[in-house]
Amino acid sequence: MLGGDPVSLGLKGIVLNYRLGLREQYPRECILQFPGINSRREAGQIIGRRVSWTNGKKNTIVGVIVAPHGNKGLVRARFKKGLPGQALGTEVKIIG
Repeated sequence: MLGGDPVSLGLKGIVLNYRLGLREQYPRECILQFPGINSRREAGQIIGRRVSWTNGKKNTIVGVIVAPHGNKGLVRARFKKGLPGQALGTEVKIIG
């Protein structure tokens, strides 16, 4: 990743999907992917960071990275409000 350096603020990632259950989906929790984070250990370093998603109208939904997801560096984030379907495939940014 960054050679042990802390993850910089403003790092941009992609919303891949909602967290899914067997018969339902959870729109408040999303799976995120950040470039340069390729292992579960590296993903564990950004747990607790705040992320934000902004739509075209500059409305912002804030969330927190709560857990790694799998072994490939994906993370799970929980947002205050559920993200709309238009958010899938768009950018999120680490803000704190």
